[in-house]
Amino acid sequence: MKPAGIDHVVLRVRDRAVAEAFYIDVIGCALERRQDKIGMTQLRAGSSLIDLVEIDGVLGKQGGAAPGAGGRNLDHFCIAIEGFDLETVKAELIAKGVDLGDEGDRFGASGLSVSIYLKDPDGNGLELRG
Repeated sequence: MKPAGIDHVVLRVRDRAVAEAFYIDVIGCALERRQDKIGMTQLRAGSSLIDLVEIDGVLGKQGGAAPGAGGRNLDHFCIAIEGFDLETVKAELIAKGVDLGDEGDRFGASGLSVSIYLKDPDGNGLELRG
């Protein structure tokens, strides 16, 4: 086997509409499709998908309690941003009311690059990098 990249990440969320708005309006993902019957929205992030699953929906109930201060479903995941410029990204996030975390050079799948941490509306850790 030879992994080619991340196909998708699944996040269990309290409010799918709030999470959708964050990932579409703040991060710039595109709506791929909604599956309301099972409580899931799939968003396009380049060649990967981010699946948002309502914790009280058909799929979400299978995962147990909601994420909270005592535990997480995920530490963080990283989205590579085309044309990433740290100061531009920071200004855009601040303008959209996002609290910023640590920034700096980190090693990832594409090598060493500058990145910044933040959290989505459900407290899931997110890293944006060039």
